[in-house]
Amino acid sequence: MNGKNSEPDMKPDPHISTLIDLALSEDLGSGDVTSGALFGSSARSKASLVAREPLVVSGLEVAGWVFDRLDDGCSFKPAAREGEAIRQGSVMARVSGSVRALLSAERTALNFVRHLSGIATLTRSYADALQDTGCRLLDTRKTTPGLRTLEKAAVRAGGGHNHRMGLFDGAMIKDNHIAAAGSIRAAVDAVRAKLPPTVKIEVECDNLGQVREALRAGADIIMLDNMTAAKMKKAVALVAGGAAIEASGGLNLDNVRRAAEAGVDYVSVGALTHGARAVDISMELG
Repeated sequence: MNGKNSEPDMKPDPHISTLIDLALSEDLGSGDVTSGALFGSSARSKASLVAREPLVVSGLEVAGWVFDRLDDGCSFKPAAREGEAIRQGSVMARVSGSVRALLSAERTALNFVRHLSGIATLTRSYADALQDTGCRLLDTRKTTPGLRTLEKAAVRAGGGHNHRMGLFDGAMIKDNHIAAAGSIRAAVDAVRAKLPPTVKIEVECDNLGQVREALRAGADIIMLDNMTAAKMKKAVALVAGGAAIEASGGLNLDNVRRAAEAGVDYVSVGALTHGARAVDISMELG
């Protein structure tokens, strides 16, 4: 953003810049006919982004870039930090600039912040549920197409940790890999032969028999897929520290702590990104 902002003079990376352009384009089309008819190009104003409910902040930087795209002379000043829990009625940011730009950018900026703060807020609820268990909360690849980088940043803001960013940065052998390879052993051996020893191999297991097979095959991480807390405890005892253990599938705020207390090292929750509700945030002019 420009030097009038309280943040350093930084621009979004090309991917985020493209996302902002696409989002503005689908909303503006040939132009904002309402704001264009009401206000001249020289009219200027101030506005505040206000939380309408308690939430955890994420995405303000993106909102600033949205306003900046329509008025490079705007001033966008965050009033809350990324990952900060704020109360209903709190001012999240203040922005000043062309009235046309503020009103034309409003919905796009709010869409980003409401969605990302919703993810951060839900993630914080899960992180709180796991407090003092020593179990780490992970996200998944169940993200909105194109928004993965932003959504995973929102997970971090909420107190979670990122699993794989994509298929390129970790080896995870899932049920369909096993079916195609013929067995867990065959799949692990084939992956191990092709990848550097520094790459950890994770194997998805549906039952205790598969857990035994994955352990014998030398898996670094064993994922317990859709297992009950009782079965997780048996799996933890079976593995006995021979591999890290991740629980996934069917986890929610009601049962995630029970999974952690079963002794697993990680819980991964797809709902952090695909099930988060957009929080209520508004822009107030004046």
